[in-house]
Parts: sequence; structure tokens; C-alpha cells
Amino acid sequence: MKNKLGLIHVYTGKGKGKTSMSLGLALRAVGHNLSVYIIQFMKSGDSGEIFAINKHLPNIKLVQFGKNAIKDKQLQIHQFGKPHAPKDLGNYKFLSDKEEKEPARRALEHAINIGVSGAHDILILDEVNYALAKNLISVEEVLELIKTKHKNTELILTGRNAPQDIIEIADYVTELNEISHPYQKNIMARQGIDY
Repeated sequence: MKNKLGLIHVYTGKGKGKTSMSLGLALRAVGHNLSVYIIQFMKSGDSGEIFAINKHLPNIKLVQFGKNAIKDKQLQIHQFGKPHAPKDLGNYKFLSDKEEKEPARRALEHAINIGVSGAHDILILDEVNYALAKNLISVEEVLELIKTKHKNTELILTGRNAPQDIIEIADYVTELNEISHPYQKNIMARQGIDY
């Protein structure tokens, strides 16, 4: 079974569920005795997936790099206000900042080491597309990671605004489109549902 692995997945779009999709794949994989390594870009703090993995799923390792993305997202929604938050947030061009650049660099270096090692069957780079959109890391670096990863390591790249260069070489590309979201009603991220 393991020699059939090695494809590239991209989960992107403005809709909720990109990280959840990758976690669903991870759960399915460990059910078949595969090893999963998850690297979260620009995320830190308590999330349900960390608690579940640490308590119950020894075949999944999750490491985080960055500041608390949940708080950042809520601040952006408050900045844009209501009722224009969904439209404006979707079009907002995030800028690089010093607090996020170094953790993103370390996350990418770690991903390269894990990817080439072949020690894990599945490598998930959660929010890597978002890090690319913010110019914290370069598309060329991620393309190089894709080329140099172990041939039997399945690679999943999540986050909105996936670059076209990565979409073109991916085997699976799924775009989640937002139709409605609770923040349109001023409902912020909820523990156990959104993180």
C-alpha cells in the first residue's frame, strides 16, 4: 500500500474546512496504520486537534509554527466591520510581518527535512498557501520541497490563495467556496467547532 503513496493534494479557497479536510485524511490514514506528520504554519495555541492527537492518536505528530491565527482572523473581521466583512476579508491582501516570517521560515525548513526523510507516509502543511500569499516563504521553495520530498510521501498543502504554479502540478485540487459563514452574523470562532 505504501508504495502507492506520493501524490500532491491542494485544499484551497475562501470557505471553511481546509484544515478539517486534511485532518479527516489524517484520521483515515492512521486507521490504515499510516504515519502522519502535520506542520501548521502561522498557528499556535490550544486547538481541538492538538488535544485529540496528543491523547489518542500516536501515529500523528503535529507541530505548530507562528502566532495565534484565530485571534488574528477575528481582529481582521472587526477591522472590516459589518456587513462587508465577508467580501472585504476575502479580497484582503495580507502583508508579511516580522513576527510571522521567522516561524514560517523554520516551518518550511522543518517540512523539507521531514519530506526528504521518508519517515512519515503523509506530510500535511497546514496553511502553507496562506504563508505563500503573505510572502513569508516563496513559491519556488515550496516547489523545491515538492520535487525533493520522498517519492512515497503523500503531501497535502492547505490554505486559501494557493498559487497557480502549485495547483498545476498537484494531483488533487479542491477549492472550498464560502456561501455563508457565522461571522456574517458577528459570531466569532468557536472552540471545538472552528479550532
